[in-house]
Amino acid sequence: MHPSIRRAQATDEDTVLSVLTEAFANDPLTQWLFPDPAERTRLQQRFYHHQLGQPGAETYLVGEGEGVSLWHALPAPDAEPDGPNLDVAYGASAARLRTLGKALAPRHPGASHLYLFCMGVRGERQGAGLGSAMLRDRLTRADHDGVAVYLEASSPGSRALYLRHGFEHLGEPVRLADGPQLWPMLRDPRPVDLHGG
Repeated sequence: MHPSIRRAQATDEDTVLSVLTEAFANDPLTQWLFPDPAERTRLQQRFYHHQLGQPGAETYLVGEGEGVSLWHALPAPDAEPDGPNLDVAYGASAARLRTLGKALAPRHPGASHLYLFCMGVRGERQGAGLGSAMLRDRLTRADHDGVAVYLEASSPGSRALYLRHGFEHLGEPVRLADGPQLWPMLRDPRPVDLHGG
């Protein structure tokens, strides 16, 4: 039985934030961005809330709020708006957000593409194929539209998942000075059989 996948609505925001916060609590990049465990959940939710409000954001829920995928149409958004507001909102983590944004911005491909900003599944449902289901759902439509998909994998496990779904490495990994390694990856659109043969 295939899990249900639907576009998230504004009324789903609490669920979306809860799923992403849980799914990425132990992610190497999240721990690097927000190193204070006492502040991590609050800052994660602020960060995801900002991303949900970006123009062109597409958010999908799988099952009964067991997983979330967040996509952006180009132009790709900044990780966060820069300037004094970033310092007020994130305190000591503002410098890390700026470092991340500067490292990743030039790695996006030049051509039009869809950006998978993040995809996460609640802890007890990880490994149940929900991530693959979300990927297949959106990649099928990207193929139909002839659009490439770009992402940065933030862990060896997510990198392996994306490789299984046709993504390829796009240049060398991004190495943050005192943080985790990220793998920029690209998937070109696949030919679509319009005749069902």
